Amino acid sequence: MEKIIMTYATRPLGLRLAKLLSASFDIEKATSEAVPSVLRSSYADIPKGANPTYAHEMLKLALDKAAQYILPLGVDEAQALAESSVLFDEYGIRVLCPAKEDLSDVNYLQDPAKDLPLCLINDNTDMISGDIFDEAPWNGLCIVSDSGDDFIWIVV
Repeated sequence: MEKIIMTYATRPLGLRLAKLLSASFDIEKATSEAVPSVLRSSYADIPKGANPTYAHEMLKLALDKAAQYILPLGVDEAQALAESSVLFDEYGIRVLCPAKEDLSDVNYLQDPAKDLPLCLINDNTDMISGDIFDEAPWNGLCIVSDSGDDFIWIVV
């Protein structure tokens, strides 16, 4: 089973997404936030996305855990990983967020309502439902309009 490292996994959005993906993927939950000691073994401890070593720490974690994907749910994390995406590509690890050149133009929504359907796009395919979106402009967690033409990036 393929493995995804998901950041901000202690947040409601992260927990919801982990549940949606758990049937198809092995989920490695990661967070830079404080975790109660009884739950510490359930979460990988990572630095904050603004930390200069963030991308290297995430690469090390992905290699240690043999993960194929990293899903950053924070904007700072996505920016740091998008800057280093070539490094991750060299190791066969897909970072699931908009590309560096797209980040400044992408519309995003923080902590969407739980009744909104989520899509996790990778190469025009929703990793949750298997639906194909030929017009998907980038990879990452999003909400797709009913017409399938508009994509809103989802973050915590």
